[in-house]
Amino acid sequence: MSMDEVLEKLLKAMRTFDGVLEVAPGEGSGFPEVAWGDHFFYFAPDGRMPERGQPYATVVTKNQPGDALSELDRPGRWRLNVHVGRRAFTELTGEEPGDPAGDRDHAATDVLQPHPVYRSHGWVAIVNPTDRSLPELLRLLRSAHDDARRRAARRDTTG
Repeated sequence: MSMDEVLEKLLKAMRTFDGVLEVAPGEGSGFPEVAWGDHFFYFAPDGRMPERGQPYATVVTKNQPGDALSELDRPGRWRLNVHVGRRAFTELTGEEPGDPAGDRDHAATDVLQPHPVYRSHGWVAIVNPTDRSLPELLRLLRSAHDDARRRAARRDTTG
């Protein structure tokens, strides 16, 4: 299965989540050029980008300032990032989010690993996942979406 097919399967699945808002900035969108071509996923049942909070998943297609270890500027590369939280982060990686990053190849493909920048916040990342990784990634994405829904419900009740 090609990289584009894997990406399309992931995007198609995420777009079915209830209350999902996909923000995919492009030229003329009002977003900075560094975000063009990327995808940001929020729980937003009203269809508006939340004023508070971060996306629960992103797809990035190029290096970002301070985030070049995944070598996304090479042709045909992209990275899925998922906020899994501290407990799931430890279960998935065998490490604590606050542990030092250590020596790791963040450019390795189809390897779920701590996010090269946001590991301390409970994010994991995978460069160019394959069909082999899809079931686990879809499970993580569903869980991240459900967690975002619960956070939104808490914000609604606490003001």
